[in-house]
Amino acid sequence: MSLRRGCSVGALSGLALLAACAAPPPAPAPALAPAAAAPVVQIKPDPLPVTPVPVPQVVIVQSPPQPTPQQPPLPAAPPVNEEEQQALALLVDLQRYAVEAGEDLRRELAAANLALTRSRSDANRMRLAMLLTLPTAGPPDDARALSLLEPIVGRSGNASPMKQIASLLYAQITERARSVREEQRKPAVAQEKLDALRAVERSLLLERSRNAGGGGGGGGGGTGR
Repeated sequence: MSLRRGCSVGALSGLALLAACAAPPPAPAPALAPAAAAPVVQIKPDPLPVTPVPVPQVVIVQSPPQPTPQQPPLPAAPPVNEEEQQALALLVDLQRYAVEAGEDLRRELAAANLALTRSRSDANRMRLAMLLTLPTAGPPDDARALSLLEPIVGRSGNASPMKQIASLLYAQITERARSVREEQRKPAVAQEKLDALRAVERSLLLERSRNAGGGGGGGGGGTGR
């Protein structure tokens, strides 16, 4: 009984499958139209209540100025000694005079005379005194040169640079003048010596002649006796 019922159930299942295969396929379902996009609604949030915040007062505190480092003071320039500068310039001129030619020295002598008439300064005195002793500048005039230097050399007080130069020039010119006088006296001294020798010679000749004359007179007197 149960076997028969099982077979009938199987037969029914097979007939159902065959009927499903023989039936036409179902029509496709119509395509659904795309749903319209929902409008975007922007929701503005309610503004929050703003509580004013008090702004603190800004106080600018300036730092005290820092003391700048003090630089050591620069050494003060030594005071200019005008007399020393004049002495140096004078020494340069005196050295230049010693090597210049005669024509240049004659121009320097004329310029020195003119400068002395304008200003009788110590430097102008010494320049002219030096030039007056140079034979190539003109006839030497030692006497005038010494007279120009005497006021500087005889000045009382400490020995300044100008006075030292004047003293040196004065000593050189004095020695030069002495040498010139000795050279000038040499012919006179030689002449004096020659005259003295001649005088001695004349005295000897006179004495000889006297002796000779006295001897002859004495011989004659003896013969007469």
